[in-house]
Amino acid sequence: MNSDKKLGIDMSRRQVIRAAAAATASTVAGGMVPGLQSAVWAAGSDKPEKEEVRIGFIPLTDCASIVMASVLGFDKKYGIRIVPTKEASWAGVRDKLVNGELDMAHVLYGLIYGVHLGVSGPKKDMAALMTLNHNGQAITLSKKLADKGAVDGPSLAKLMAQEKREYTFAQTFPTGTHAMWLYYWLAAAGINPMKDAKVITVPPPQMVANMRVGNMDGFCVGEPWGHRAIMDGIGITAVTTQDIWRDHPEKVLGCTGDFVKKYPNTARAVIMAVLEASRWIDAGLQNKMKMAETVADKAYVNTSVDAINQRILGRYQNGLGKTWDDPNHMKFFADGAVNFPYLSDGMWFLTQHKRWGLLKEHPDYLGVAKQINQIELYKQAASALKVSVPKEPMRTSKLIDGVVWDGKDPVKYANGFKSAA
Repeated sequence: MNSDKKLGIDMSRRQVIRAAAAATASTVAGGMVPGLQSAVWAAGSDKPEKEEVRIGFIPLTDCASIVMASVLGFDKKYGIRIVPTKEASWAGVRDKLVNGELDMAHVLYGLIYGVHLGVSGPKKDMAALMTLNHNGQAITLSKKLADKGAVDGPSLAKLMAQEKREYTFAQTFPTGTHAMWLYYWLAAAGINPMKDAKVITVPPPQMVANMRVGNMDGFCVGEPWGHRAIMDGIGITAVTTQDIWRDHPEKVLGCTGDFVKKYPNTARAVIMAVLEASRWIDAGLQNKMKMAETVADKAYVNTSVDAINQRILGRYQNGLGKTWDDPNHMKFFADGAVNFPYLSDGMWFLTQHKRWGLLKEHPDYLGVAKQINQIELYKQAASALKVSVPKEPMRTSKLIDGVVWDGKDPVKYANGFKSAA
């Protein structure tokens, strides 16, 4: 029996991960000698270099995989302890990532890219370890606008043309996902967000309170705050972000580039724990309801369970009497389709940063995405968990205006918008 164990019949966690890494390396394309990178890794120890990992999050439904990885103990399986830390704003998350107060964060895709290029605060090399979720955000218009007939993009444009005044819309961070969804949707309706409206930055948990006192006409934010505005009778859902881009990338598990270099085993272990939590959440109705009860707690999102549990099941209402079941609601796993950090996803945010003048020149779109998105590290973690990964690091999508994004010619794509700033 001792010899059997030696041969690996009773494989240790370390041996399992090493074997998975070797299998991953043998399938990796892109000019690298097969097996070289993982052979180097497997020659060492997979033991996490840093066992306690502070992961920041903003009170949003899509922090769930971070929270559940900790609450359900998935982190302990991989030799780490995840400490979720509740943050007040995306600017705060940015600052704490950059200065090392946080090891990682549940963070906006576009924030990571903005910091990496120095257009949203201090410039710092950043890393996106995995995508945390697709879909599940919304653009809310105030009940006052809805009462005047502005309930979608075209009717909003019509009202703004008829009743001239300063219209104020809120997003959550200048280079973040919500800003880009808001700008894209407004532009698709013929409204230039840089010239025809005033756009302000408001932290997600403060959106509903600010709309209640009349500080804004509309906002884009993650759930549960879109649904909360409907429950409180102050806003209506004009569009969901999955209607802007079906299965769009949203939050990522982000950290600095230095953290990945210094603690690669820790980074891999966190990916595995969060990936396992993502799979658990999407495994069925009972798990989603348990997740909603957990993250609604004061320590996390601090709202009522019913503000969360409807839209995570795809049960939508717009605040005007319309209800529908949306199969493209917030997804955390979807058999692994959610979590792969596609290069084209990151590149898309750069095209929008260029479109709206946040970037003055075209960056090296593909080069930047390859620096930030930790595809090889993700593949190692996914392989160890037997989670499938796509063959190509690019994907094709058609957005709400009918324009197709595939990542092949980002300069042409970025230059192709009529309503650029």
